[in-house]
Amino acid sequence: MKQFPRSAVGVVLAIAAVSATLTPAVQAQPASMSFFVTSAGKGNGADLGGLAGADAHCQALAKAAGATQTGWRAYLSTTATATEPGVNARDRIGKGPWQNVKGVVVAKSVDDLHADSTNVTKLTALTEKGEPVSGRGDAVNTHDMLTGSDSAGRYSTAGGDTTCGNWTKSAEGSAIVGHHDRIGLSEAWNMKSWNSSHGSRGCSQDNLKGSGGAGLFYCFAAN
Repeated sequence: MKQFPRSAVGVVLAIAAVSATLTPAVQAQPASMSFFVTSAGKGNGADLGGLAGADAHCQALAKAAGATQTGWRAYLSTTATATEPGVNARDRIGKGPWQNVKGVVVAKSVDDLHADSTNVTKLTALTEKGEPVSGRGDAVNTHDMLTGSDSAGRYSTAGGDTTCGNWTKSAEGSAIVGHHDRIGLSEAWNMKSWNSSHGSRGCSQDNLKGSGGAGLFYCFAAN
């Protein structure tokens, strides 16, 4: 039997060890993904091209990542206008359950998603690429997720602009945002809601960045 030099065997073993170290414990499986945070916004602040533009962005990112789920919907509400009724984010994302790219279930149903015990946290609210989204305490904070919703997932009736003109404005106005980076309840800031924490400073990309955002939002597979 042919013997390999010890040096060659050592190199092979070293490569195998490095590969094992670099292999994550849980592999990303985009084919079964049904929930993610957009890895990038559309680049024009909160002007997403309305709900249709936001949905198309979710679909494009999911497809590029290799997801097989279809019917992607952005978790966004719109307020009523003179000609159109308001739309609740919770009514447009299907019935669940939803899981992230690593197969971790974030909610079993719409009610579960909007319960205090929801599993939307910094550890589970990953992008379609399986990457975490920076939040409080990181070098760059982008934890503000556009939603235009109250904590129950419905559009606000409090008055004023809460959706940046139903996702068509990139200048004046405001939008309700949530914080994806919930970790626990040991600090007051962790009490902030994943979908309804505060209003943005404005609708432009710079104003969204000013309060800890980047024009990101949640995407759910509705079927």
